[in-house]
Amino acid sequence: MTGRSRMPEPLDLSQAKDSSIGERVNKCRLEQFRPPCGPDASVREFLRSLPDFLGARALHDLAQAIVSSRARGRHVVLAMGGHTVKVGCGPIIVDLLERGLLTALCVNGAFVIHDYEIALQGATSENVDASIKDGSFGWARETALAYARACERGAREEIGLGRAMALAAAELPHARHSVLAACARLSIPLTVHVAIGTDTVHMHNDVSGADLGAATHLDFRIAARLATELDGGVWLNVGSAVLIPEVFLKLVSIARNLGYPLDDVTAANMDMLPHYRTQANVIGRPVRRGISVMGHHEINLPLLRLAVLAAVEGARPEGTP
Repeated sequence: MTGRSRMPEPLDLSQAKDSSIGERVNKCRLEQFRPPCGPDASVREFLRSLPDFLGARALHDLAQAIVSSRARGRHVVLAMGGHTVKVGCGPIIVDLLERGLLTALCVNGAFVIHDYEIALQGATSENVDASIKDGSFGWARETALAYARACERGAREEIGLGRAMALAAAELPHARHSVLAACARLSIPLTVHVAIGTDTVHMHNDVSGADLGAATHLDFRIAARLATELDGGVWLNVGSAVLIPEVFLKLVSIARNLGYPLDDVTAANMDMLPHYRTQANVIGRPVRRGISVMGHHEINLPLLRLAVLAAVEGARPEGTP
């Protein structure tokens, strides 16, 4: 390089062409605004007060998709990670199960551990920061023994890990607060998808890798059956960033490989942050319609429940109970 670099001169903008604002296409319009509701507003009034943009619109769209699918007798599958239990959303899920608005659950191993512990002792989620330092993290014997028995029973009776864990939770002191127990009581399919080494119970000698593999593989095949019946339904991923989105992608491939149509599936993701696999493997590649609602589960799941119930009422002819 030779010579000294020259500082750029300011660009002359006098010849730039402007246009009228009236000719412009706008993404934000006054009719999408909503007047704020009062402090004594009903749930319906509150939901109607949400501006018709982004997350609020997605929330309403998802609620309507769930209600439309159930009105047509189609599946609404809730797929979850363990965090939903740890932030107290179990009662929300149980209520939706009891109302017939969810038809199946697909969860990871952490979900059943936390939900089982809630049913057993009304508490879960140890202090990892403290227990990892002295080697006590993850060594609760009661949870591991129950898990080991469920793996053995799920494989031996060919009912899968989810059903076996649900039946075990139904016998516990706090079963009325348990999603697992509700699935047992209501005969709701619940499948557990396990990656070896991801859950604390895998450290325990009582847990058989053979039984665990057989039981969770049965659940995978049960979930594959559900996937063949998913056309016209909804798959809702909540709080699983990697494992369950990967499972969903394989379930879709199995169903299409066997000739089942999945052209009319609404897939949604609810999480605190967008992640690659949820964007690609849930609301992207497998389906034509994807919905994303970002935020904390303990806020958005109760909001979704209310939006669904309001949509149910809106879909019901006047005068019907």
